[in-house]
Amino acid sequence: MEVSAMFSRSTVAFVIFASAAFSARAYDFGRPAAPEEIKLWDIDVHPDGKGLPPGSGSAVSGKTVFEENCAACHGPGGQNGIKDRLAGGQRTLASDHPIKTVGSYWPYATTLFDYIHRAMPYQAPGSLSDDDTYSVVAYILSLNGILPTDAKLDKETLPKVKMPNRDGLIPEPEFRNITNSR
Repeated sequence: MEVSAMFSRSTVAFVIFASAAFSARAYDFGRPAAPEEIKLWDIDVHPDGKGLPPGSGSAVSGKTVFEENCAACHGPGGQNGIKDRLAGGQRTLASDHPIKTVGSYWPYATTLFDYIHRAMPYQAPGSLSDDDTYSVVAYILSLNGILPTDAKLDKETLPKVKMPNRDGLIPEPEFRNITNSR
């Protein structure tokens, strides 16, 4: 029994020593990213529109893009699909049955662009062109009555869209003044 216990301890000690001695260090892997590689991933869009790419789109062309890429999940007209409802729900947030949609809940239209551009369509995230993304955003906003059905959007006009719930998301007092701890 003593020999097997000693052997087990020796084996464990060897494994720990070998792991520590031969494990790779973080500086042993990869290389610094090139500026052009970083630019490919620097695609976030701020509420004020900073980061929006050049391009434009219309609600009219957005309807076609939506039907081809979005309706299978979100339903025709952004309702009754297998995934989140995108249209309707205005004035329901304070009710017993709130309906959270782009038109009732989202505070910034630029956030809609950012999300669609990076994460949609579900089966091929990030595959929509900038123009197609502007078009789909214009179409979804028109479905919610926020823009007219013939609306056009670009990096100048999108940040100016005032969403119905823009002032409805107010942080709790303990989250209003967050500073970076670094």
